Amino acid sequence: MITQRSYAVEPWTVRETELSLDVLAQSESVFALSNGHVGWRGNFDEGEPHGLPGSYLNGVFELHPLPYAEAGYGYPESGQTVINITNGKVLRLLVDDEPFDLRHGRLVAHERTLDMRRGVLERTVDWVSPAGSRVRVRSTRLVSLTQRAIAAVSYEVEPVDARVRVVLQSELVANEQLPDGKGSDPRAAKALQSPLQPEHHFASGNRLRLVHRTWHSGIRVAVAADHVISGHQPIVTDSESEADLARLTVTSVLEPGQRLAVHKMVAHGWSRTRSLPAMSDQVDAALAAARHSGWDGLLKEQEDYLADFWGRADVEVDGDEEIQQAVRFALFHVLQAGVRAEERAIPAKGLTGSGYDGHAFWDTETFVLTPLTYTSPKAVAEALRWRHNTLEVAKERAATLGLSGAAFPWRTIDGSECSGYWPAGTAAFHVNADIAAAVVRYVAATGDTRFEQEVGLELLVETARLWRSLGHHDHHGNFHIDGVTGPDEYSAVVDDNAYTNLMARANLLAAADAVERHADQAARLGVDDEEAAGWRDAATSMHIPYNDELRVHEQSAGFTGHQRWNFDKTGPDQYPLLLHFPYFDLYRKQVIKQADLVLAMYTCDDMFDEEQIARNFAYYEPLTVRDSSLSACCQAVIAARAGHLRLAYDYTAEAALMDLDDLEHNARDGLHIASLAGAWLALVAGFGGLRQRGDRLEFSPRLPEKFSRLAFTLQVLGRCLRVEITQDTAAYKLVSGKPLTISHHGQPVRVTANGGGPVVRPVPSPVHRPTPEQPPHRPPNGGR
Repeated sequence: MITQRSYAVEPWTVRETELSLDVLAQSESVFALSNGHVGWRGNFDEGEPHGLPGSYLNGVFELHPLPYAEAGYGYPESGQTVINITNGKVLRLLVDDEPFDLRHGRLVAHERTLDMRRGVLERTVDWVSPAGSRVRVRSTRLVSLTQRAIAAVSYEVEPVDARVRVVLQSELVANEQLPDGKGSDPRAAKALQSPLQPEHHFASGNRLRLVHRTWHSGIRVAVAADHVISGHQPIVTDSESEADLARLTVTSVLEPGQRLAVHKMVAHGWSRTRSLPAMSDQVDAALAAARHSGWDGLLKEQEDYLADFWGRADVEVDGDEEIQQAVRFALFHVLQAGVRAEERAIPAKGLTGSGYDGHAFWDTETFVLTPLTYTSPKAVAEALRWRHNTLEVAKERAATLGLSGAAFPWRTIDGSECSGYWPAGTAAFHVNADIAAAVVRYVAATGDTRFEQEVGLELLVETARLWRSLGHHDHHGNFHIDGVTGPDEYSAVVDDNAYTNLMARANLLAAADAVERHADQAARLGVDDEEAAGWRDAATSMHIPYNDELRVHEQSAGFTGHQRWNFDKTGPDQYPLLLHFPYFDLYRKQVIKQADLVLAMYTCDDMFDEEQIARNFAYYEPLTVRDSSLSACCQAVIAARAGHLRLAYDYTAEAALMDLDDLEHNARDGLHIASLAGAWLALVAGFGGLRQRGDRLEFSPRLPEKFSRLAFTLQVLGRCLRVEITQDTAAYKLVSGKPLTISHHGQPVRVTANGGGPVVRPVPSPVHRPTPEQPPHRPPNGGR
């Protein structure tokens, strides 16, 4: 665990100036680079020491059996686990025959810097070997955002005060030995040892290549490398390969002031269907394109891409340097997680680690895709196309469960259900509505009718069919959905979970509306007027549980009548509760793992008035222990909506600093991509008050005392809108595009790109209400 701030607070970089091997795995996650297709953890160039070696390809996994104490109908038979593929990062250095190893010798200086404007990880080391030879090493690493298959390293070594012989070994390494993955935390991934079966190895000149195939999932993985070497002559090179290793060895003798430099470019590819020769050709072609760009060209492409991204996506925070750094760190990693995933899932950890076995959850659609919708909408379309590509598997799952439509998996890599614990897996049907909501949000924000016709419509139709078959009408005509699990996993298999019912209601109405807009396409999907009318009927009669005596909505039917959790007998060392108490006890008490009804007040806020939001938040806040990283950002948004700006600020800090400060003590397994996306939500939807109403944006901004200014930019309907908020005013400026009408605290505002300065409106003060308390020992971790 990181017990003190490890990184300098700077607006555009994350800089580590002191090396602590005790938190090496955590820093490897923080310094991970990815483009959504290829992911490299921030391991040292020389390979060791390491916390968790990690090189990942999105969609590459191995199968393993899911054991059950007792068999049950419909249980998934196989699990899927992301694997550590062939590692192309490795550049081992020997100085006068001694390995360059930070555990030995004397470390004069060591600094690593993640530059979020340039998209690179830079490292400088000043090291004295046990025999007294001193060298400086500089490396720069990138995973290309423009050339999907490519990652690259520039590595340079020079002696400081005496002549040295250096040997540099650039390697491709498959089936690396991984640390023991056993532990008490079930969220940690299983480390599969030696998952790759060798098929081909090659080394000639400066070129290396390995091709492997997974033993059980049948996925072929090809990785190739090429090198450009420069420095003081003579330089001797030699290459060799075997089943799990390809190596280029570079040898030189250097005097002080002389340098040996290697630019290494690594290409990655995988397929379940392409042949070995085809995969070899594929990575060779990717290398040819990278060589054409050259190292300097790759750097320039990366910088240009990110300059464009930050121009349309940056969030500026005045008054809190930590939050400013953290939200840019968050946006950078959210971009990396999805920008080149291209019809693949966005895992909960992105490609920064093997936590959660590399699975994707509902986190993607509800949290990660929201900021991407307004900053990189193409990535959202690709993520939803992946869901559409897995639709047949989801329909088969629904049929297995005796339901119509599609039942999307709770956790998966390729679209098949991988959760062996059905109360928190199969029963969490709300993932269907989360996907539908992401479709609606994307189409509303982009106006992409072609996507709606080709992808969105069928997703909406099949998810609506699921709800209609899962729920039922009672004798009063009310529609109920029983036996499901909502976002709060401490309340499983409940009736009429409010979040699920509200999201299903929105799903059903959206499907019916889409069918009206695209009647021909709907007919081809077998939808008739009667079916669409049945969706509207179920939606309008959807039961939302409410306690008239307490005047609050119930998280699920009867929830407010359950016994309250005994927080007085729960010590600070007994969180998260799931690791210290049986689920049986959690399920029947009023204790909440993560925002559930509170989340519904954000995603379905049109179903609640301001007083209901305030009362509900006051009731559920003392019950919510936040044993999930998904909770703080939701609580931040609703706390801001209810006028509790200081509390909202504290929750924003928790979401934003989740990984930089390792608040959950598990950043070693990979970053919390949804919490990072939640930092954007807390700022833009919380303090900015952003809501999407159809194709119209609404804002109700208010800033916490700590902030003097908050500014952000949104892409909506082909327009670029900039919002700048101070303690007293909000300014709306249309940077480009046709005139746009938005709303400010309920009042319409029309902005034009050619109308001079921004439209400025006053920010009203919030209604004063007592700030609700949190459970004992569970104040926001970000509170400072």
